[in-house]
Amino acid sequence: MTGSAPVASLEGWTKSSFTGGGLTHDVYEKGTGPGVVLIPEIPGLTPEVLGLAQHLVLSGFTVAVPSPFGTPEREGTMGYTLRIVTRVCVSAEFRAFALNAHRPITDFLRAVAADLAARTPGRGVGVIGMCFTGGFALATAIEESVLASVLSQPAVPFPTSRARRLDPGASGDEMDAIAARTGKDGLCLLGLRFSEDASAPRSRFAAIKEKLGDAFEVIELDSSTGNTGGYSKGAHSVLTNEVRESPPNSAFETREHVVEFLRKNINRKTD
Repeated sequence: MTGSAPVASLEGWTKSSFTGGGLTHDVYEKGTGPGVVLIPEIPGLTPEVLGLAQHLVLSGFTVAVPSPFGTPEREGTMGYTLRIVTRVCVSAEFRAFALNAHRPITDFLRAVAADLAARTPGRGVGVIGMCFTGGFALATAIEESVLASVLSQPAVPFPTSRARRLDPGASGDEMDAIAARTGKDGLCLLGLRFSEDASAPRSRFAAIKEKLGDAFEVIELDSSTGNTGGYSKGAHSVLTNEVRESPPNSAFETREHVVEFLRKNINRKTD
């Protein structure tokens, strides 16, 4: 695969400090239209994450990007990424290894989503989580203003055992509440992963699908040996690092599907 992923900077973004769920973090916001909360992947608001954020802005959304870890705009070098991983792994805010767990950061994210929904058009907002934060988008969907949740390569809890590979990344009580919302409020969820990505195991999506049924749509991109997209077996970041715009690849097409998924469900009329 040739070319590079889309990147952007924080030029034109507004930074504010936001407190919710007992936590305080900076949140960057830009755009007009329905709201989308974009939760960065590790190591933080990299140029590639900002590239996705800018694409969502240009697609007609008001985008809020919390910054719970890392240095905004810093490139995700190996050493920097490992330092952030080491820090978040031991943080009670994220509970990276815990099973059947409520994660305090999701209380903060629910507050961000509710605040954004109150200030933007549409019936509610969408949420995107990626890699370390993929499951956070799932748990954030308890918030009644969230109508569309995207779980891109969810890697928490880190899949170091069979039980952790099956864990959806939210507690049993949270999953019950999310399942109830799919029927009552029409909440829809979308899961994305590469076929050979062991950090976001297929069994995790299977467990979520068993609980949520047709409300959970899964897109799996082929990263097996000899795949037509030219992805390596280690391909991981569906919406950022693996996207190529010219010529467009399947990750690009998946990014466009996400835009339409958000647009459709945020603006969907009630019955």
